[in-house]
Amino acid sequence: MSTLEPETQPQRGTGTGTLVEPTPQVSHGDGDHERFAHYVQKDKIMASALDGTPVVALCGKVWVPGRDPKKYPVCPMCKEIFESMGAGGGQVAQRRLPALIAAGAAVHLVSPGATPSVEAMADAGEITWTRRAYEDGDLADAWYALIATTDEDANAAASAEAERHRVWCVRADDADRATAWTPATGHSEGVTVAVLTTNAKGRDPRHTAAIRDAVVEGLRDGTLVAPHHRTRTAGVALVGGGPGDPDLITVRGRRLLAEADVVIADRLGPRDLLAELPPHVEVIDAAKIPYGRYMAQEAINNALIEHAKQGKSVVRLKGGDPFVFGRGMEEAQALAEAGIACTVVPGISSSISVPGAAGIPVTHRGVAHEFTVVSGHVAPDDERSLVDWAALARLRGTLVVLMGVDKIGRIADTLVAHGKPADTPVALVQEGTTAAQRRVDATLATVAETVRAEDVRPPAVIVIGEVVNAGPGTPQ
Repeated sequence: MSTLEPETQPQRGTGTGTLVEPTPQVSHGDGDHERFAHYVQKDKIMASALDGTPVVALCGKVWVPGRDPKKYPVCPMCKEIFESMGAGGGQVAQRRLPALIAAGAAVHLVSPGATPSVEAMADAGEITWTRRAYEDGDLADAWYALIATTDEDANAAASAEAERHRVWCVRADDADRATAWTPATGHSEGVTVAVLTTNAKGRDPRHTAAIRDAVVEGLRDGTLVAPHHRTRTAGVALVGGGPGDPDLITVRGRRLLAEADVVIADRLGPRDLLAELPPHVEVIDAAKIPYGRYMAQEAINNALIEHAKQGKSVVRLKGGDPFVFGRGMEEAQALAEAGIACTVVPGISSSISVPGAAGIPVTHRGVAHEFTVVSGHVAPDDERSLVDWAALARLRGTLVVLMGVDKIGRIADTLVAHGKPADTPVALVQEGTTAAQRRVDATLATVAETVRAEDVRPPAVIVIGEVVNAGPGTPQ
């Protein structure tokens, strides 16, 4: 893969075709080097290989005065040429323009027509659009040109103009005639990955895109470990591990796990992920932290603070979402008081995902327009309860109860006592999203006995409402 050396910054020239020294090198896969000429005119930089070899423009960093090269290295100012909206033309524009816009490029489109998505960009003022066919002179002030028409003559004419003006030129129709190639690019946490076939005759865009996807996905989910060193800082990440299936943790959560020095895990977190951690990672079971005269949560808070103060990167791995009955805020507050940097990584809450995995939508058109999630770890008649069960009984929507298996009989009786029909459907989903998942159905009148008869045990998510019967194959 060819790259432009990132450290060289050409100085601004004054005349057309001003040759600027020193010229950077282009490094090819076999280690050889070829000289490049850079030309500067009117705050433009135009470059081409001295021997006419196509240049991999997007793989390197080219500096332009007053522009930030980080997001889209070679395109601080460009023109896009789309002659017609035939095969590939509109799709090419639709794929390429968003990245150029996001990089702050001044994009000008020349085309008699455009796809609705591209039209919307023009209507929003994100690009300018000249609604006509390409004409000679359109590239006079361009820095970079992408030619993607279905008219071979127009492509050749635009390409020739680009060559005269020393403008980077990407040809969507014929890469062999281009002066720049576009690699398959992807991004992960401030890193841009660019993949290009080194053998021009054997180019396979789908293959390079697949390699790009594999590398980016590996960086994101932690399966391709590339830990930070210079920019790495100690601190704690409160990571929501999702409902149980290790594939349902967020990309960011998985990456932070792979980069951690210490992981303090709950029993409800995705345990399978712990087996994938590098051997140097210290894994601590939160339930087994000795707390002596402290409460268990205080001991966990102290452990987070102690390891972070040792300069370690700590992940507090929780089931579901850290802030949904996960005591995440208690830990965040303790860390803030101790002056420890804290990052919160949301997780997929079991209150929604587990019913979904069992075929139960928490909302459904014509059935439920709202859903309420409550904790059932405190019984309705317990003075510590903060839940207004009488109000919940009056709601027509879905009620999702977490941590309520051992209290479900009293919960059901309370709801019925406050007016909820006794035949209201109830579903209990145990070990949701895991290989041990099972679903048990009942009603408010029968749920207490059903739990005993079926030996339903925590963790289980309880769904109360007509949505229980909304899925295919359930009684209506």
